[in-house]
Amino acid sequence: MRTFLFLFAVLFLLAPARNAFFDEKCSKLQGRCVNSCQKNEELVALCQKSLKCCLTLQPCWKNTND
Repeated sequence: MRTFLFLFAVLFLLAPARNAFFDEKCSKLQGRCVNSCQKNEELVALCQKSLKCCLTLQPCWKNTND
C-alpha cells in the first residue's frame, strides 16, 4: 500500500511539469495549441490536455530567409 501511495504522489506532482514541457516545445516551434489543425497547418507536436501543436505551412514561393 505504501508503494502505491508513493507512486501516486510522484505521478501527481510530475504532471504539471510534464504539461509545461509540451507547451514550451510548441512555443519554441512557433506553433499554437488547438483542438484540431486547419487545412493550411500541420501537426508538429503535442500540447497538454490532448491539444495539438499546429504550425502554418509556408508556400514554396515564400521563403523566410530572403
